[in-house]
Amino acid sequence: MNIILLGYGKMGKIIGEIAESRGHKILLKIDENNRDLLNSIDPKTVDVAIEFSQPEAAVQNISWCLNHGIPVVSGTTGWLEKKPLMDRLAEEKGTGFFYASNFSIGVNVFFKVNEFLAKLMNEVSGYEVSIEEIHHTAKKDAPSGTAITLAEGIIKNQERFTQWNLSEQASENGQSIPITSKRIDPAPGTHIIRYQSEIDDIEISHTAHSRQGFALGAVLVAEWLPGKKGVLTMNDFLSF
Repeated sequence: MNIILLGYGKMGKIIGEIAESRGHKILLKIDENNRDLLNSIDPKTVDVAIEFSQPEAAVQNISWCLNHGIPVVSGTTGWLEKKPLMDRLAEEKGTGFFYASNFSIGVNVFFKVNEFLAKLMNEVSGYEVSIEEIHHTAKKDAPSGTAITLAEGIIKNQERFTQWNLSEQASENGQSIPITSKRIDPAPGTHIIRYQSEIDDIEISHTAHSRQGFALGAVLVAEWLPGKKGVLTMNDFLSF
């Protein structure tokens, strides 16, 4: 399979190494300094693009792929207010667009555990819920996309919450989930959900030991995506 990498930072390098170890060819490695190289490639020679860049570059990268009929896998966070535009473009062009806040198989199992726990806790009173996420200092956006997905999973399954807020304190009306973001090297990613009461605490967590799980998941999705159309997610890939 012929792949172009849009974003060649730490994640892009690991993704490239894993893709090549699985027999794929990296046609281009694009970063902010050489984006003009995209003009030199025939889109028909590209099977899929993997996009792990920066929030300010995501829309431009993804739209370039979709406009050229190239299926694209994106894991860039911090730009999701513009994602509906990319969803519509993918549907208009009939090209596969796969976005996930986290490609780790373990994290996606954790998402489902979080939703199940939220349903159970919807029937229990006296608990305050909060989310804590810890990442390396090079991560620019806060909270993490994974933390936002976790918050959305709780909101979807509990009647009391309508939003999340980046704060250590719950909102005065009790309808917002507080998310605490910490940046500590070399942490690749830890996410903790806490339900706290005067009597006891319930806590679930996921801790990544390296970026390998995220990168492998992105490559597995890239292998799966060609030939598929429209907007796709990890639920489609994992058949949850």
